[in-house]
Amino acid sequence: MTEQTVTEQTRTGRTLVAGVGNVFLRDDAFGVEVIRLLGERKDPSGVQIKDFGIRGVHLVYDLLDGCDLFVLVDAAARGDAPGTVTVLEVEPQAPPADAGAPVIDAHSMTPDGIFALLASLGGRPGRSLLVACEPADVSAGMGLSEPVEAALPHAVRAVQEILQEHRTNKVEGGASNADQADQSGRGSSAARDGD
Repeated sequence: MTEQTVTEQTRTGRTLVAGVGNVFLRDDAFGVEVIRLLGERKDPSGVQIKDFGIRGVHLVYDLLDGCDLFVLVDAAARGDAPGTVTVLEVEPQAPPADAGAPVIDAHSMTPDGIFALLASLGGRPGRSLLVACEPADVSAGMGLSEPVEAALPHAVRAVQEILQEHRTNKVEGGASNADQADQSGRGSSAARDGD
């Protein structure tokens, strides 16, 4: 597959907001809960909001159909205070030729694992963002911890702002920049990384 073919595949007009996580591992269910609050839907403007749960491999194969904007919502330990919501711009990189295939655990794919598998299969969304929340407790059990539960409205708002910015940029034809999300009420801007 040539670079040109991959680029053409990604320009579909489709936006995918995907929540992932395991509802039986407490705060790991963060992405699933955000999608529940947003309401799963596919609307005529090309925005699809979908809960993939623990089906990270299915998500990767869905992304191979291409999309202009991909927003992944997940719990991700980054060393911040529990409940911190961060919006990260992700630039998926193809693994080095000698790195071998990514290790796939279909029931516990991390955001890095999802992006690595996607890149290894030649998929490349037009733009990829991660809306991450620092977990407090990922032990066996159901129900989010208090700080992660309190972060849900901030994550929902971050996703809504990303979608609004994308719609505005499509109408104006301009380039888009990562929105900044609330930090669980502790600040007004999210950390942004280019990894």
